[in-house]
Amino acid sequence: MTAGTAFSWAALRDLKCAELEGAADGWGRVGNRADAAADRVDKHLLNGLRDTQQGVAAESAAARLRRLHRNFQYVHTECGLIRTALNSLAHEMKGQQRVLMLALEDAEARKFTVHADGSVSYPAAGEGLIDGRPLPGGTAASNGLPGLVAPSGLVAPNPNAAEAQDIADRVVGAVRAAAEIDWRYARILRRLKAEEGLAVPASTWKDAASDAADVRDAARTYLRDAVPRTASPAERNAWWAGLTQEQREEYLAVYPDVIGNLDGIPATVRDAANRDNLQLLIGALEGRDDAGSVAKLAGLREIDRQLAAGTDPPMFLLGIGDEGNGRAIVSYGNPDTSRNVAAYVPGLNTSLDKEFAEGDLKRAWDTAKGAQKYDHSSAAIVWLGYDAPQFPDWWDSADVMGDERAEVGGRAFGSFMGGLAATNLNDDPHMTAIGHSYGSRTVGAATQQGEGVPDVDDIVFVGSPGVGVDHAEALGVGKDHVFVGAAENDVVTKVPSKLQGRMAAAAGPVGYAVGGLLDQEGDDLWFGKDPASNAFGARRFHVDDGPHLIGGGFAAHSQYFDVEPRRKNGSADSIAMIVAGRSDAVKFEGLR
Repeated sequence: MTAGTAFSWAALRDLKCAELEGAADGWGRVGNRADAAADRVDKHLLNGLRDTQQGVAAESAAARLRRLHRNFQYVHTECGLIRTALNSLAHEMKGQQRVLMLALEDAEARKFTVHADGSVSYPAAGEGLIDGRPLPGGTAASNGLPGLVAPSGLVAPNPNAAEAQDIADRVVGAVRAAAEIDWRYARILRRLKAEEGLAVPASTWKDAASDAADVRDAARTYLRDAVPRTASPAERNAWWAGLTQEQREEYLAVYPDVIGNLDGIPATVRDAANRDNLQLLIGALEGRDDAGSVAKLAGLREIDRQLAAGTDPPMFLLGIGDEGNGRAIVSYGNPDTSRNVAAYVPGLNTSLDKEFAEGDLKRAWDTAKGAQKYDHSSAAIVWLGYDAPQFPDWWDSADVMGDERAEVGGRAFGSFMGGLAATNLNDDPHMTAIGHSYGSRTVGAATQQGEGVPDVDDIVFVGSPGVGVDHAEALGVGKDHVFVGAAENDVVTKVPSKLQGRMAAAAGPVGYAVGGLLDQEGDDLWFGKDPASNAFGARRFHVDDGPHLIGGGFAAHSQYFDVEPRRKNGSADSIAMIVAGRSDAVKFEGLR
């Protein structure tokens, strides 16, 4: 059938949907070969080149290989979209074929005749009111197709008339629906074509993003409804395990953003989906000039650069998105195979931008490398899965000074950690949650929702303004498994209590002073007791004092993860030991 051309019910009846599905399988095989080729370029050619060659020529060759990898990645994406479009077309056409075949079977059983135009003739039946003779037959037509005219006036009392009309309506309805399906998919398939040449620039990925949107809209009844978006991470993991390989490939092709960010899906699958979605996002943001899009695009490009360059331990892209201030979840080391897995939640002023992609990712990378010195089976993650409060006016900001973003982020973080627990292949993995700055409040919020953060054994807070509870025991892991780092010159760990802040707002310096007097122990912070205080009851590990606020700014607040090239940072090493399950070797210091 051809879009825009009228066709008969006979053409719909004889349509071989299996041929459409066979064509879809063929495109799937082409896409899989492209995916395998991209994998070989990345894992064998590029890695081999990096390990054995250096210099200008080697870098030039690496750039060409990265372009080849990107081209294969694009081929894989487009072939996957064609495959799903054809399968979805067959799926919808089968539905209309079933409607048609049931109508034709009903006509045959009643000895009716279905004509080429969809009208239905029926025989004489019933009894006349005057002479008792059978009432004459006739023809029922639906007004659903051009050239067919429904009967007007009084309907004959022949009992076959109503049944024939129903059959005619079903036949014509199926044909009309099939014509609309045919036209819709023909339009989509015509668009699924690449530009000539070997280059795959950002504009091409922008077109691919539009193609993906069209296919997913068309395939909404074929794939979308089956995604268990509201299920638990464990249930999602079971759903994915129960899919065929073909079904998995189709979800990855059409819904990389959904599968890549779905807690409970294996890390290697999320990584593959998000690497594709990363290119789609870059294409979609390319050319936008608003500040948010420009910042996100810079962050996405830097993450893409690092993925292409490769790291040791290797990167796994567990989440990526442009909603809100941006989303990015990156693991160094495979969190499904590692015995020790840590997830670090950044805080104030963190968003998806170049600074995050260079700084916060390095914190996770350094933590992973540090933990692997104590246990090679270790992975560390940076989790930007929420909208952290933003600078500059943090003192007057309701976002920073309030709990809402931490509560929302805490729910998302708890789901993420539940996903890690569901996909980890070890019998009893050691999980650590790390919160920095406002991220510590977010981790604290996660511990208070439901049954707490799933399967977390240890919690680390650094640079914390309070975590939402007053005692370490309330965090659900036991106070001996709550670890705190607080630099002497980190002013964020000494912010005043909410009471003191409110009194200062009401009565100025006098109110501030009175509020301070009410905190007799001096251990109340904005979000509860100081985690480094004796009253809180955690274990405080040693941290260098850091630069003073005057002259050093907030440097003391950012030093906890730093790996100094010329001297050892006890804080970073302590975090690494805790992540690796070696807290017994940590150097502790007195509580405040």
